[in-house]
Amino acid sequence: MERLTLEQYREMVNEIIEFKNLYGSLPEYALVDGKKIHKEHYIDMIERVNKFVLEMGRNPRTVDIRS
Repeated sequence: MERLTLEQYREMVNEIIEFKNLYGSLPEYALVDGKKIHKEHYIDMIERVNKFVLEMGRNPRTVDIRS
């Protein structure tokens, strides 16, 4: 798996936020369909998606796991 669908990405972000709210810190990794995405990669993904939304005015269809 080299990329996530928008639905998979949103679910991953929701789980990260829930973890942060419960434990006060970000998880070391996120699991998406059995694939581990390490913290530095999911932070990069979130930053790239936010930049895309600001520049393009819409959500991407897919999100690459690594830039």
